Amino acid sequence: MRILMVSTEYPPMRGGIGRYTFNLVKALRNLGLDVYVACNEAGKGDFSGLSPTNKQNSEVLLKIIEEFNPDIVHIQFEPGMYGSKLDPINRRNSRTYIDSFYFKCKTPIVTTFHSGYNFAEWMSQSFLIKREGRIGIVGVPLRLAVKFFSHLLTYDTFNKINKQKLDLSHSGVVFSNYMSNSIRGCRIIYHGAEPYSQTVSGRKEARLILSLPPDSKLALALGFRTVSKGWDLLKKMDIPHGWKVVVNSSAGHYNTEKNDVNFINSRSNNIINLQKDFLEEKDFSLLLYACDVILLPYRITSSSGVMFDALSHGIPFIASDLAFFKEFAEQGLGITVKRNPTAFSDGIKEIERNYSYYSQNVDKFKEKLKWNFVASEHRSVYSSIKIPRS
Repeated sequence: MRILMVSTEYPPMRGGIGRYTFNLVKALRNLGLDVYVACNEAGKGDFSGLSPTNKQNSEVLLKIIEEFNPDIVHIQFEPGMYGSKLDPINRRNSRTYIDSFYFKCKTPIVTTFHSGYNFAEWMSQSFLIKREGRIGIVGVPLRLAVKFFSHLLTYDTFNKINKQKLDLSHSGVVFSNYMSNSIRGCRIIYHGAEPYSQTVSGRKEARLILSLPPDSKLALALGFRTVSKGWDLLKKMDIPHGWKVVVNSSAGHYNTEKNDVNFINSRSNNIINLQKDFLEEKDFSLLLYACDVILLPYRITSSSGVMFDALSHGIPFIASDLAFFKEFAEQGLGITVKRNPTAFSDGIKEIERNYSYYSQNVDKFKEKLKWNFVASEHRSVYSSIKIPRS
């Protein structure tokens, strides 16, 4: 069985979807599947030519399939990664640069959806304003109004784009029940995550390597710089006694938001800004090993690779009370709180009081995130598809 895995983003490009795809491909190959990757020229895949700015993405993919002749095409689908236009005025003009591929492709398609929002979270995006440049006292409410009505008019369109892709696929995959409620008819396979293979005896050694305080408890804020992360909340927190907050952020390849985190500075003895930028797998894993809890004060999200990575390292979470996080809090893997500084400070105390309870739940759950298990779940999806033979 030959699989063509499609993701515009792929290492060494920075980005969560590319990293996920790389690890999934590696695990599938370990199971003996013949997997090849189509991606952007900046990624080290087997085929290239895909880009969010390339209006010919469909033609590029169809040509690859004609030459390569795979049994299954597996698309890692996030509309913006392939180029998308959501037109609030004439919604029939809304499209992605991969639409015609789905209609024309005769090879069975599996689609993994990386975003799917309920109405409340979709509309919440309209309130995220990047404070760049001088937008003035009138500029802010005007931009908010434009974004609000644009989001209001394009919610159905966004869902239709996902539904169309699912209808033209033999199978769809999502990472949670929350996402499956937004994109109905998909199979739930959790986002894989696993510690980097290395030998550290525990948190003490990891902290020594990273020059982190050996005796404090550490809450970690980690990920790509986007306005949706909600890290402005950190500077307002009354960090509990005995705790410190560790921050490390970077820019993704496609995501270049200029979200300023320089407010985290040396004047606060309880906040450590590592400023290490993008971390490769080994150092990324080492940092997670060093910490006790992950902070996720997100304003919006439909999924979180960082949460899954933290869980795979045995770390519970404290997150905003968003539907995605609530699903995993209900399994005792962490807690959700109101997105304000007091609630997050109290959340740290709650986790500390009941740490063994959360830690035990996380240790059981993380087995479901191991890449060999995730790859086996995908293999069963592929095996359920009747492959046309020429």
